[in-house]
Amino acid sequence: MAKFVIIGTAGIGGFLAARLKAAGHELFLINRSAESVEDLAKELDCKFSVADVTDEAALAAAIEQAGPAIDGLAYCAGTINLKPATRLASTEVLQDFQINALGALKSVQAALPALKASAQLTASVLFFSTVAVQQGFALHASVSMAKGAVEGLTRALAAELAPKVRVNAIAPSLTKTPLANFITKNEATVQALAQMHPMQRIGTADDIAAAAAFLLSSESSWITGQIIGVDGGRSSLRTKG
Repeated sequence: MAKFVIIGTAGIGGFLAARLKAAGHELFLINRSAESVEDLAKELDCKFSVADVTDEAALAAAIEQAGPAIDGLAYCAGTINLKPATRLASTEVLQDFQINALGALKSVQAALPALKASAQLTASVLFFSTVAVQQGFALHASVSMAKGAVEGLTRALAAELAPKVRVNAIAPSLTKTPLANFITKNEATVQALAQMHPMQRIGTADDIAAAAAFLLSSESSWITGQIIGVDGGRSSLRTKG
């Protein structure tokens, strides 16, 4: 049995927590919404703490509550801010960077002593990027900047923390989660976007959680520094024209 900390428990984070619990692992959940994380922790019979990832002191204190040794950290907090570049305010761009990239770094800084104390062969850190970093989509300037930083952070930390701590990231395409509800609530939009994927559908939170659980587990102990697309083939395949 391993012990994992999951930061951000709505959507993918919640499905990941359920998968890890079903596999018999111990969990510590962190989320900014007290009600939602309390409900999930009660359902999964695990401990939790409430913290906003933009509050560095609160985030560090929450991670410390997980205990002196942890085997994995999944940073699932994120934003989807879609706007023309000409309409982006500096405050929005900075907030996207703070939640997606800076929060990821601060989480690792706070968790590093506990990760290094893991009894596993390697501890694991998992971040989340987006297919838009590799592909380049209109209206994605702010989120692509922030997630591009996450990909750079993934590789830098993987090099710095090897061999004791592995660091990887998943880059999903559009996935049906609460964060993406403003896009996926329209069925016509979903169907149009599904056709852009070779697999002819958009992702589910559990699609991503399955890959995330693998990357956190000891079964991926020789994988580090990777940005893995879980995107229905959108980043690399063209089935028409």
